[in-house]
Amino acid sequence: MSPDPLDISLGLSFLETPCEAEEYFAAMRIKRGLALVNKAWNRHMQEYLYEFVWISRASQAKALALTLLTQYIHGKPSSGRWIRRLHMETPTLKRCATDDIRTILDYAPHLVIYSDHHAVRCTRYQEFNDVRCSPEQMVSALASPNSKLRRLSLTNYSDIPFPYHMSPMLKQTARNLEYLELSSLSVPLVSNRAPACASPIVSLPVLQSLKLTLDNTTFAILASWEMPNLRNVSVVSSDFGYAGRGFANFFAAHGLKIQQLELGHSSSLIVEHNLSLHPRPVQQIPLADWCPNLQEFICSADAEWNWQSPDWIAPHVLLPAHPHLRFIGIRDIDKRLADDASSFPADVEDDAPFFPLLEQISSLLFNNAFPSLRYIRDLSRVSHAVRNGHRSETRILKFWAKILTRCGERQVWLEDYRGVNITVRDLKRAGLVIP
Repeated sequence: MSPDPLDISLGLSFLETPCEAEEYFAAMRIKRGLALVNKAWNRHMQEYLYEFVWISRASQAKALALTLLTQYIHGKPSSGRWIRRLHMETPTLKRCATDDIRTILDYAPHLVIYSDHHAVRCTRYQEFNDVRCSPEQMVSALASPNSKLRRLSLTNYSDIPFPYHMSPMLKQTARNLEYLELSSLSVPLVSNRAPACASPIVSLPVLQSLKLTLDNTTFAILASWEMPNLRNVSVVSSDFGYAGRGFANFFAAHGLKIQQLELGHSSSLIVEHNLSLHPRPVQQIPLADWCPNLQEFICSADAEWNWQSPDWIAPHVLLPAHPHLRFIGIRDIDKRLADDASSFPADVEDDAPFFPLLEQISSLLFNNAFPSLRYIRDLSRVSHAVRNGHRSETRILKFWAKILTRCGERQVWLEDYRGVNITVRDLKRAGLVIP
């Protein structure tokens, strides 16, 4: 059974696996089958057919907008009143027209979850014949004193930093907002400049999770926002500005409350970027001091050797140690294993290609770096499938067997993406006999 699409509590933590397109379309096939039983069933199923709308290409948005307009013209009850969750995620060449999305928003007054993942066809230099479809007005369509929005994912399509035209809308929708994701299509040319003018201070009283894919200047503005219940933060800096003033101001203001942190840029990308700078940054970022109550940390699997500390590999260059961290989640282990295996296409039973990754994960078990660590989780679904498949490669199973042994010695639980413990029995079932 698929989870309730309107239950946002499942997605407040960045450890939760988001709903995928395959799951959505499988659920829709079941709903459509029930709606085709007879006219009575069709009438009762309308609410469930429209409660969660996933738009994956422009033609779907146009079809929905046309349906809503046609119902209005013929004086029929609008199906938009049933829409509670609108998710837009399209390929770059199949982004939705602005007028179609604006029409859908106008006829969907009861939205609880709105997600726009770079899915609207806006250009920086486009002149909008319909003023309702400008980036500013598209955002304002979500603003309502009676807004029920609890989860909001926005993309800024304008060159203007988002707080200057989105902050008024957020002030209208702030009462119930528990999850906020903000991203931008454009990368600023100058990131460390001070904000040109004051931005309204936004109060988000019940916000628990904040995901940012933004520039350093915007971080400085967000530092002044009031978010008393903020617990979970995911950061992907669009300009590698981790050493900038905005990043520091944000965590100085809100770091004390943060219990879960994800840093999206991999350590290797940051290191390569720093090496290209002249002069190279020498300032150490005291992330552990900014976030003393941090309990959970999420990073990528592609951390690289640090020649300054060759005996161990930190999970992320910005967090080499933390005294209170209990949980570390690792993304993209499947990609790392595949890349390492392709680099050494030798004996399928030889796990030597995975030695660097083995040492990287083993470094997390150093008591001096993370003395409170109790859980390590592989956040990859693909890795779980490979590990438990009927034809799992022997060398991959050997790799996980070594990880499991080292975790056992340190009394740390090794988990799959669901939070279920990985055990010796699981590996034996997949075909490996561990001595």
